[in-house]
Amino acid sequence: MMEWTDRHCRVFHRLLSKRARLYTEMLTTGAVIHGDRQRLLGFDASEHPVALQLGGSNPADLATAAKIGEDFGYDEINLNVGCPSDRVKDGRFGACLMAEPALVADGVAAMKRAVTIPVTVKCRIGIDDQDPEVALDTLARSVAAAGVDVLIVHARKAWLNGLSPKENRDIPPLDYDRVYRLKRAMPQLPIVINGGITSIAEAKQHLAHVDGVMLGRAAYQEPWRLLDVDPELFGEAAPYPTMKAALDALMPYIEEQLAQGLRLHAITRHLIGAYQGVPGARAFRRYLSEFGVKPDADASVLRKAMVAVGERASAEAA
Repeated sequence: MMEWTDRHCRVFHRLLSKRARLYTEMLTTGAVIHGDRQRLLGFDASEHPVALQLGGSNPADLATAAKIGEDFGYDEINLNVGCPSDRVKDGRFGACLMAEPALVADGVAAMKRAVTIPVTVKCRIGIDDQDPEVALDTLARSVAAAGVDVLIVHARKAWLNGLSPKENRDIPPLDYDRVYRLKRAMPQLPIVINGGITSIAEAKQHLAHVDGVMLGRAAYQEPWRLLDVDPELFGEAAPYPTMKAALDALMPYIEEQLAQGLRLHAITRHLIGAYQGVPGARAFRRYLSEFGVKPDADASVLRKAMVAVGERASAEAA
């Protein structure tokens, strides 16, 4: 979710669910240690619970970056061992580390020594020609021995040679049963499933087999689905009953950010799918895309875009 789940996206998503755990876009250990920390790591207090996702392979650097994240107030440190992009592979982090489970375990152990908050790992079921039965089991047992608190498994192999990251979104097929088998083999390890899950109804089906469900693209491209997280999964009311109410609640944040010099598009680009499937959604998207990018755009652009849109109180009922 690099360049997607930034702080503005997360503030918006938190208005749709108070219970879902939010994750930052992946940040490299080098950026965290040597970059502009406030710009990279700063977040709004409303985002809790929020996890910092790291990319890296050097245990000492991972420990340092994890401690920086804890000091910033994050609730979890997540090590990404699943991203297949070329930038990640060239930097020796992400999915290529599936081939080095001992190194991943060393990184987890180093972070566990450095912080008191949970340390988690997000991985694939394997890469390239690896046998997922062996690869996933080896990685899971290695990080479990190192003290990992939760393992998040994207139920698809990452092909680093021969497929582009875009192609790898659909090829090879998802294998949810492989993740279920891992949970049965390691019942003591909390396991979260990820990959291709498009609705809360699907999430509920997976929860019969694993401990948690992670939504990525579905939550970003169709954020209205998050309106059902709290009522459907936790038996609680959503923070705001409708998308309109949530966007109204976002207005003070928008005004505050604009006053600090942020351009409106930095926030509204995350709202494009807010009304997907509702009458007027196309007009909403078109208005934001045309007027939200203007240098002088203000919160009135969003208010005007909302005028002609039908309401949706429940994602699954739509």
